[in-house]
Amino acid sequence: MGSVGTRCWVVLLSGRDENDPLLLQVKEAPPSVLAGQVPDVTVTGWRSEGERVVTGQRLMQATGDIFLGWQTVTGIDGRTRDFYVRQLRDWKGSAVVETMDPEAMRVYGALCGWTLARAHARTGDRIAIAGYLGDSVAFDRALVEFAEHYADRNERDYDLLEEAARAGRIPVHRGV
Repeated sequence: MGSVGTRCWVVLLSGRDENDPLLLQVKEAPPSVLAGQVPDVTVTGWRSEGERVVTGQRLMQATGDIFLGWQTVTGIDGRTRDFYVRQLRDWKGSAVVETMDPEAMRVYGALCGWTLARAHARTGDRIAIAGYLGDSVAFDRALVEFAEHYADRNERDYDLLEEAARAGRIPVHRGV
């Protein structure tokens, strides 16, 4: 979710002692960027924009944030705004892709793809999707065709990037 022009706070709480910090982010939840842009689409069922954001995040996350929640607040300016709360830092590590060899990058990419696919699969009704797709392999083939065209496009774009770098049209810092 974008943050430009929205209110956002970081809240530092202490657990057992000063060595047990908890960082929470309280972030304004404005209406969806699609609101008013997509004709004939009405999204209902949420009491607030914060609840809408939290519902989406809970659908997408394989392991939920136990601190994820929402709140509607009236500010000192008298305006009512919706917010969502989440753990800012879960103290988990992250992959250092800059130092990965090609095989590690391949495995990392596959894991990222699997995770993204799983997250998106959680957002739909699997029974309805399975019923819609049926036993046909047409959807499978369409996905493969799209992926192959997308890979071809990436290769063409990369070739154009390399050509622009060789011609001096763009600055390039290699080996970084």
